[in-house]
Amino acid sequence: MLIAEPPNLWLMRDTDGDLRADVKDLVTNQFGRRGGDPQNAGNGFPWSLDNWMHTAGETDLELRLKNGKFEFQKTLERGEWGVTEDDAGRIYRNTNESALHVDLVQTAYFARNPNLLRTRGSYERLADDNPELNTVWPVRPNPGTNRAYQMGIDRPDGSLEKFTSVCAPVVYRGDRLPADLYGSVFVAEPAANLVSRIVLDDSGGTLSARKAYDRGEFLASTDERFRPVYISNAPDGTLYIADMYRGIIEHRISITTYLRDQILGRKLDRPTGMGRIYRVMHEATVRDTTRGPTSGSPDELVAMLSHPNGWRRDAAQRLIVERGHKSAAPALVKLAREARDWRARLRALWTLDGLDAIDPALVIAALDDRSRYVRNSAVRLAERWLSDGNHDITGALLKRIDDPDVAVRRQVAASLGSMAPGEREAAVTSLLERHGDDAITMDAALSSLHGSEAVVLQKFAQAGSESTPQRDAAVTMLAATIVRSADDTAAQDLFASIADASRPLWVRSALLRGAEAALLGAAMPGARRAGRSEPVLASLPCPTCPGGRAGPGGAYAFQRPGDPTNVERTSRRGPSLRLNREPAALTRLSSSTDDLAARTSTLLTHVSWPGKPGEKIVAALSAEEQQRFDAGREVYKNICQACHQPDGRGQEKLAPSLIASPLALANAEIPARILLNGKEGSIGLMPPIGSALNDDQIAAVLTYVRREWGNDAAPVDPALIKNIRALTASRTRPWTTDELNGLIASGRGGR
Repeated sequence: MLIAEPPNLWLMRDTDGDLRADVKDLVTNQFGRRGGDPQNAGNGFPWSLDNWMHTAGETDLELRLKNGKFEFQKTLERGEWGVTEDDAGRIYRNTNESALHVDLVQTAYFARNPNLLRTRGSYERLADDNPELNTVWPVRPNPGTNRAYQMGIDRPDGSLEKFTSVCAPVVYRGDRLPADLYGSVFVAEPAANLVSRIVLDDSGGTLSARKAYDRGEFLASTDERFRPVYISNAPDGTLYIADMYRGIIEHRISITTYLRDQILGRKLDRPTGMGRIYRVMHEATVRDTTRGPTSGSPDELVAMLSHPNGWRRDAAQRLIVERGHKSAAPALVKLAREARDWRARLRALWTLDGLDAIDPALVIAALDDRSRYVRNSAVRLAERWLSDGNHDITGALLKRIDDPDVAVRRQVAASLGSMAPGEREAAVTSLLERHGDDAITMDAALSSLHGSEAVVLQKFAQAGSESTPQRDAAVTMLAATIVRSADDTAAQDLFASIADASRPLWVRSALLRGAEAALLGAAMPGARRAGRSEPVLASLPCPTCPGGRAGPGGAYAFQRPGDPTNVERTSRRGPSLRLNREPAALTRLSSSTDDLAARTSTLLTHVSWPGKPGEKIVAALSAEEQQRFDAGREVYKNICQACHQPDGRGQEKLAPSLIASPLALANAEIPARILLNGKEGSIGLMPPIGSALNDDQIAAVLTYVRREWGNDAAPVDPALIKNIRALTASRTRPWTTDELNGLIASGRGGR
């Protein structure tokens, strides 16, 4: 059993059968962050189709067991609590107000290139095409939730209207509930005392989702202490639901004065220790009570890969790989070639891969399989041979660039990164020439190009090339990625190309659009329109939302309506690209009569270089202030990062951006009040953390926020925090935006 205790991950084993772990081995001490909010701690670990144990929450690691030892790969932080997969191996997660997200392309691919502006295909939000997916229908009032007193949180009857703590998704893959439930996703909503069912539709080129019932839920309770927090497929073909059963589910850092009153008023702090597990059954079916897979022979386990219960298929694959049953390889090859059910063929292929017993000829055959799901996985399975450009499998994979299924083409885009340099760039160019107008294909391809974007850009930006939607998108996104890399030489070359009047205007304009996307947050090709028909700007970035990325660099994911050529108002941040010398060609262009001059002038407000006229000089931090800044970075990682994100750009409807924030960068007394007493507003509740952090810690994290990401406000002294804490000691409610703006306008303090 794997136990997460961030930053430690333990392997616990019961070796004597007494149902108590007696062996505890450290797997890694780099799993997440110590001291963070438990609801965001790293979690997950299902042994998935691809033999990786995928994760959710605050961790950028995934792991697998190979020849008795754990191996790790870097990924991006995604989701909050719970990970699941469907029969095709697609990974699903969710978080807070967003019921379901899916990896149409595995997230780990996008971790290869830290300069991506987007990661479309990773953590795609299924509610984007159906906002009703996030609506809930409790059967009781839900007053014991944060912000329940605000308009729009509850219905007139006091019940929650939207998810606020959705978690624990599971794709039901059992065989002992009605057949129409198979493939449905069940999610837990402990704040609303219910379990919701979501139906997936994979009949077209994209995946869609809807609630299973009209104005109703799969399971809802009138008991306020019913708190479902985990759901699982079961060995007997049914469904398990873990109920925390307690009144309080919030971590102490999120207990507001309002919530504390609710807890005390209804004695929600008692009882404790009453958790239970429910088994969901149906009157028309019976449980499967046959012997489980643990004691199965290799042949029996291979046969179980065709079992109608997905739990048993998963367990059989895990046990074959875990035990190293290479003697099962001939039977697995036969299953991969001859099984009628595509799910069995798929399981056999990945089990062989887990044993390192897979043959390239088998993968080449799978690349032509009648099932699009098998072809998709075959593309991934081919990666281990792609570095050898002369291998037969390379040609077989390149034929899939024009596969009739868009998901297969997207996977090819991601897998091309395993090819050798030189061959990779040519293959990516060929793919983007045909399919670069698909945003997911584009971002997957860019993830394959870390360090060689300029080579591909040159192929598209040749003087004689004509504009197509695919080429225009490719030039824009390649340019954006190059500028985001902050490589001085590459950026100077790109800026010189923008100013080169001998190049086609469409090339120059697309290059400039890419730079605007990287530095100003301008719209990118394929940008989401958030249900609107107007042009859009990437002004509400969300790294862990669909198309975003967590980790260094950040990304633009959500857009708001606007004029894509009016990029000046998309960002108030100071210079975000620092060069070693003036981009002379670009500065000359900005003062010319060229069609691109005005846009270039705006772009240059976000570029700096030594000696740039009029640039603000920010006083360096003293040694003591630098120590405070460094300490604040750690506080931010542990307390703030889950909502405001590593790059400070925040999350839509949850946490505002801290970059150029008028409140964060105001007189230090303003953000001090927010941290001490909390803040409420339309974007979400900032919980008071004054009781969780001391004066030194609050001063440290404010110093960090006010000097990171291009912010240039004054550092904060602990003495100021001590003074504001005393002034506001009697305050029992969070601050509002109007109150804080009033304080800023008047220059006065407040209680």
